[in-house]
Amino acid sequence: MAEHAVPQGDIETVEEAVVAARLHISTEFPALLERIDALGESVEANAAAADKLGRLTDDTAQSLLATGIVRAGLPENLGGDEFSPRQLIQTIERLSYYDAAAGWTMMVLQMVTGSTAAYLGAEAAADLFPDVPAGAHALLSGHGTRPGRAVPVDGGYLVSGEWQFASGMALATHIHSAIQVEGTGEPRILAMPKSQVNLVDNWDVLGLRATSSIDYHCTDVFVPQTHTYPATTMVPANGGAIYRIGVVNMSAIVHTGWALGVGRRLLDEMKLYASKKSGTFHAAVDTAQFHAAYAKAEATLRAARAWVMEVWQGNEETLDAGAPLSTEQETLIRLVLNHTTWTAHDVGQTVHRWAATTAIRRGPIDRFLRDLGTGSQHITSGPVVLQNCGKWLSGAQSGAHWEFLDLVE
Repeated sequence: MAEHAVPQGDIETVEEAVVAARLHISTEFPALLERIDALGESVEANAAAADKLGRLTDDTAQSLLATGIVRAGLPENLGGDEFSPRQLIQTIERLSYYDAAAGWTMMVLQMVTGSTAAYLGAEAAADLFPDVPAGAHALLSGHGTRPGRAVPVDGGYLVSGEWQFASGMALATHIHSAIQVEGTGEPRILAMPKSQVNLVDNWDVLGLRATSSIDYHCTDVFVPQTHTYPATTMVPANGGAIYRIGVVNMSAIVHTGWALGVGRRLLDEMKLYASKKSGTFHAAVDTAQFHAAYAKAEATLRAARAWVMEVWQGNEETLDAGAPLSTEQETLIRLVLNHTTWTAHDVGQTVHRWAATTAIRRGPIDRFLRDLGTGSQHITSGPVVLQNCGKWLSGAQSGAHWEFLDLVE
């Protein structure tokens, strides 16, 4: 059995094995960043075409999958590279710098596929992830909130529901969806073949157009119990310490990286724009006001990134020591994601203000602004989560703990 595999058995044995697992730091990290950089020019070149298609171009999609970017989120004992949180943040940050929609698509496939592999047991893992190093594994997309109905039957559940925002669905082989068990109300997450749901081609939006974030639905589809897991679990069946943070915190990792990459790219585009416009007639970028605004944007983005790395360094140290994250740490995970997303959004507003008509013509600035405007609407960066963070940090609900995005007493 590999170093990070968790033996099957009673819950005490599983918990003991999980606690013993150290945080895995992958040696594949530098090479993956190099492979992403090598594809950066072609990813950028295909971005406009992908925007029109409503999904990544075939060349971009297959090239990015071939880098091993999804494998970075898969458990080591199943053949994955199992990156640490900060490695995952920087991976998604790097790809999102080249194209926000490509970064969003791959972050979802990576996170959903990786968490599915971590939390499903041996039977499902053998079915969905038979040979990860050879590329023989499922790719999962789907929606983790607004659960469908799961009626218990012999061996599993009859599942019905309607779900939205299945980013990366064009590349997925399987579906990841939240369900609620009828009778008990237990929230679970399922994995099922994409062929068992009806896809709704309705992704007609302003930004993140190339992510194929469509809706889907099904009625009374049988899903084996083995292919579901408790939605709130922090006890992985596969992999090491990173998977002890649960699905919501896994999602926060990659969303944070996405916001950092998009914010950085917009500031660099603004710098390029300023260099072209400087010295021209009535150039706004030659004013002291612009210089001050640019400096402030640089400071806020760099400060946000520094705080991200500080928070996740502390989380990594806790996980590596075999301890669970505290409620404060889980609160800061949500707060730093919210702060980073809206810092990037503020940076985008600065770029929009000073890029003049270039910001409204087709091109990188326009596309990144549209993608950022859409990405900032994700529920994990919404105002209710921010309010809940404030409730805990201010002491208004100091005895509460997190379940998904809610504080529960």
